[in-house]
Amino acid sequence: MLATALPFHSAIPLERYLQELTHLYPQCSDIRRMGSAALDLAYVAAGRFDGYWEYGIKIWDIAAGALIVQEAGGIVSDMNGGSDMGGANGIMCANPKLFKQLAQAIRGQQVNS
Repeated sequence: MLATALPFHSAIPLERYLQELTHLYPQCSDIRRMGSAALDLAYVAAGRFDGYWEYGIKIWDIAAGALIVQEAGGIVSDMNGGSDMGGANGIMCANPKLFKQLAQAIRGQQVNS
């Protein structure tokens, strides 16, 4: 189960986001949109969601949640694998078993299970 939010209009082109959904949706049981980055991150940390990604988010909306995910043993990065998670760089996180697959699917790469 994954969580996301629709990107703000200026964050990334909608076509790119829709391509990510196209790659991810067939590979998961469901994708949810809760409306709160902090809640989505807390749910990843608690194991309610397996992963989360979003673009156009402000760092103050995700800083505490990203730390909670890391403290729970999850992996958090920007879409390029770095730590600049604000704005168009986006944020993705997942449990360690799923993170690589999530990153590959977001980048449109073939996922080898």
